[in-house]
Amino acid sequence: MTYFRELPNIDYQSPFKERSSSQEYVRVKNLFRRVKLRDDIKDSITYLQNYYIKDGFRPDQVAGDLYNDVGLDWVVITSSGIVNIRDEWPLSSKELYEYSLNKYGKDLNEIKYYQTTEVKDSSGKIYLPKGKIVDSDFTIPDPTSSTATLNPVGGVTHYEYESIINEQKRNITLLRPSYIQLFLGDMRKIMSYDKSSQYVSRTLVRTENTRNTDPN
Repeated sequence: MTYFRELPNIDYQSPFKERSSSQEYVRVKNLFRRVKLRDDIKDSITYLQNYYIKDGFRPDQVAGDLYNDVGLDWVVITSSGIVNIRDEWPLSSKELYEYSLNKYGKDLNEIKYYQTTEVKDSSGKIYLPKGKIVDSDFTIPDPTSSTATLNPVGGVTHYEYESIINEQKRNITLLRPSYIQLFLGDMRKIMSYDKSSQYVSRTLVRTENTRNTDPN
């Protein structure tokens, strides 16, 4: 993930007892610097496009597919608004089955809830949309008969439910390839340091360990 190469550095006064002087520093990445899409980009369809994550695809594979650069996996994660990739990235079919089996065990194929099936009237107009959660004995008047009723209900198992949730995660919105350089330029401006008492360069600050400056 090239994102970590983009992070600025901090020279932190060495806390180790083995240091030879108080002027020894440990260089680390500033993980507190975060980047996100500009609001005008995030809210504009001009800069964004829909993307469907194929089964088993990782962020680096999506980056390779869309941007021809697997190192831009962090752009995929950032522009899609994903915060917790473990929970928000879709599982592969194999992973989904194993996850569901571990979660539900022998109840994997038991009914979790019931939902409506689509019903149309005699003219073909939708009388009842599908997907409304209802009780198993839910009924409606038959739109094609003045005396009959219908029970337009189907059961959704635990595994089907997890599959639906996982499928929803496959549809994400990503930055269009033509705007990658604009995003990277903005990101590098955000990442760079302003001049201060700790300033060394635009990519480096130096801070003191005030708790212990005695090398002995």
